Amino acid sequence: MSTTIRNHSGAVPKPGATRQCDVIILGSGLAGSVTAAILARHGADVVLIDAASHPRFAVGESMTPQLVEWLHILSERYDVPEIKSLASVDASTRDIGPSFGTKAHFGFMRHPAGGEPDPREATQLGLPKIFTKNGHLFRQDSDAFMFHVAIRYGSEPRQNWRATDVDIDDDGVTVTGQNGEAFRGKYLIDASGFRSPLAEKFNLRETPARFKHHARGLFTHYIGVKPFDDVSGHPKNLRPPVPWHNGTMHHLIDRGWFWIIPFDSHPKSKNPLCSVGLTFDERLYPKPKDMTPDEEFNFYLDRYPAVKRQFEGARRVREWVSTDRMQYSSSQSVGDRWCLMSHAAGFLDPLFSRGLSNTFEVVDALTSRLLGALRDGDFSAERFAYVEQLERGLLQYNDDIVNSSYIAFSHFRLWNAVFRVWGCFISPGVMRLTRARLLYVRDRDDRHFKELEDTPFPGLWWPESDKFKRILEATAETCEKYEVGDLTGDEAADIVFGLLRDSDIVNPTFGWKDERKRFIAPSTFTMARFMYWASVQGPPEMNHLGREFLKGILKAGTRARKLL
Repeated sequence: MSTTIRNHSGAVPKPGATRQCDVIILGSGLAGSVTAAILARHGADVVLIDAASHPRFAVGESMTPQLVEWLHILSERYDVPEIKSLASVDASTRDIGPSFGTKAHFGFMRHPAGGEPDPREATQLGLPKIFTKNGHLFRQDSDAFMFHVAIRYGSEPRQNWRATDVDIDDDGVTVTGQNGEAFRGKYLIDASGFRSPLAEKFNLRETPARFKHHARGLFTHYIGVKPFDDVSGHPKNLRPPVPWHNGTMHHLIDRGWFWIIPFDSHPKSKNPLCSVGLTFDERLYPKPKDMTPDEEFNFYLDRYPAVKRQFEGARRVREWVSTDRMQYSSSQSVGDRWCLMSHAAGFLDPLFSRGLSNTFEVVDALTSRLLGALRDGDFSAERFAYVEQLERGLLQYNDDIVNSSYIAFSHFRLWNAVFRVWGCFISPGVMRLTRARLLYVRDRDDRHFKELEDTPFPGLWWPESDKFKRILEATAETCEKYEVGDLTGDEAADIVFGLLRDSDIVNPTFGWKDERKRFIAPSTFTMARFMYWASVQGPPEMNHLGREFLKGILKAGTRARKLL
């Protein structure tokens, strides 16, 4: 049965015909589809183009508290309630389907090659309930859901439609497809990822990528992967407070890590699959030319027996994706009438699951400006300069923490210290977002979101804090000295632990300053103690954030509490 594609007016497109529109988006993953839904919801004529079709496999499955807040912000600010269907595992299960897993923690276990892991060389961050119930996104379902939301709001789709030429001039953008059909728009968003037509057209990829971090990857989906809790053999008193299977499991090896992301960990899930990956430094682990991906993955399972036990009887259900170095960057991500969005601009690593949070922060910065541009006709690069500044910052600061982590994986004390630098500033980073959202819920004043951008360090997860920035940069410098042999692992760990102990902005109530406390799982009572410290006992910058956060909760009232 053949399908006839019609244009926005209902007519059959003719080869060589050009259809006028407002915005052309290349790539219909979550970034492209959410952007299309927002723009179309506000009256823009959007064409959403993709070289492939839905449903399809995608990685970027593990949620974070920052991601949850950005989803709520996008939903509230742009009046697209369907976005909230992604914001918790319960909402996704209810609105999309029973295929999503629970994300109750970030869990890390260090493994020596050829031996069993020491349960004392593990860390875990349990996610407080106040930041809602995070999930593991089954991307073929979540992405298809948002793609159809974008269409319902009026976006015109083109699937299996490959762009063969992009032309940008002073008056607009023309994208031509392999079938001769062309679209003429006022602005072009490239959300296509690594194989960006725009990056290729303008030779924007930096060679090599500007990042310090190096890694390649292997990833796919499996069925029958056992919970690590069932195979670790560790005594109960040395296990973490949240079962390993109820979150994202990171098995750490020297300069690399396995990820285990189950989709069956929610009580209502009917999805037996598990996302599996291995990312590791390609300089230490060069890609073999004489092994299939199956053979290579099994080779590394043989080196780490506890991880291997999780895969006894498990079967792969998709072909492997096997990459060379995954890091890439662009010399420019914004120009007159165009933008490379998020993963089209650059990529670092899946460690810490920051990809989607970063993506939706960029979606917010871009769409808020683009809606204004569609009203007044100013599509200059200057108008969108903050978007490029944000994208560069998100990648730069992520490079600092991820590169430090890979270095630290070889020495548990140093990893235990770097883990805290990452984790202890998540709470203030989320609080500033929650405060802005709740104040907006109360008075519908867009200035609350604009104030989020008025910061000295865009892209840092607490971008107002010079003290946090200095701790992160000092941590990166210390780890790099350990890497080249200028410091021992213990000397480097002592320095980073000292930075945390001596800092007045590090939350003392969770246990971040106590090296012996490897499992951080704040209870409701601990969260209350933290809020008292943040509002009353902490330094001025934390006092301000804590008080404003509480003020936002009180002013927003009952409706805001339901959003939490």
